[in-house]
Amino acid sequence: MRIIDILKQEQMSLSFEVFPPKKETSFESVREATERIAELRPSFMSVTYGAGGGTSEYTLAVAKNIKEKYDVPMLAHLTCVSSSKDMVHQRIEAMKECGILNVMALRGDLTPELEQTDRSTWDYRHAVDLIAEIKARGDFCIGAACYPEVHPESANQREDIKYLKEKVDAGADFLTTQMVFDNNLFYNFLYKIREAGITVPILPGIMPITNANQVERAIKLSGAFMPQRFKAMVDKFGSNPDAMKQAGIAYATDQIIDLYANGITNVHVYSMNKPEIASGIHQNLSKILGNVF
Repeated sequence: MRIIDILKQEQMSLSFEVFPPKKETSFESVREATERIAELRPSFMSVTYGAGGGTSEYTLAVAKNIKEKYDVPMLAHLTCVSSSKDMVHQRIEAMKECGILNVMALRGDLTPELEQTDRSTWDYRHAVDLIAEIKARGDFCIGAACYPEVHPESANQREDIKYLKEKVDAGADFLTTQMVFDNNLFYNFLYKIREAGITVPILPGIMPITNANQVERAIKLSGAFMPQRFKAMVDKFGSNPDAMKQAGIAYATDQIIDLYANGITNVHVYSMNKPEIASGIHQNLSKILGNVF
């Protein structure tokens, strides 16, 4: 099923993101974790690609396994970073063979080695280039990323939204935000992009922080603003792993409920291959989502 068709429905949806193993010896544990998340019957699941494309060979394997075993719509990530045209063409053909209809087209995270390379030599320098390529080579539903708090490499939000519209004009069917911890920032961003003529569905990305050590990494990855009530939660429960896990699930659940209550029908959760966290959120929302799961 194409994800855009799910997002256009009026009922509320919840999706989960997982990541592939970094090496073959870890595949079995990742398979088990992702299958337990799939058993929750989310609206769809996405599988990441890894920094520098380092885990790309396993992305499709994870997506194919979930699709075939659980019939959950799958979104496979694909990045510009370190990807040649031949490699992208091969990945696209492999997705077609597996029946994967949805692609998340990203620039991708830069490894320290890639940061030193001459990007002018890349076949795809920006996500917009990759989106156009995918659009030209098949009837895929294409997703792209957006930054409610401005991409780290953009001069300002106006420039950021300009580039975002270029991605939509190139063929992106929907957008997913980087992790957001303050819903008001998302609502403000949504108003600005609608005003700029971007009308495709936008999924807020929610990251359940269940370990105090995740906070610094989350800020580094997304530059996300941490509201005072979030900081207070980490200060209070961060030294108690069980309490922090419960508080983190509750905080994420509260964000999602607020989004649903304010008319946002589709929410994407960065579950980090943790079935117990995905299950905790699912349990908290089961009556709200009704028969969606």
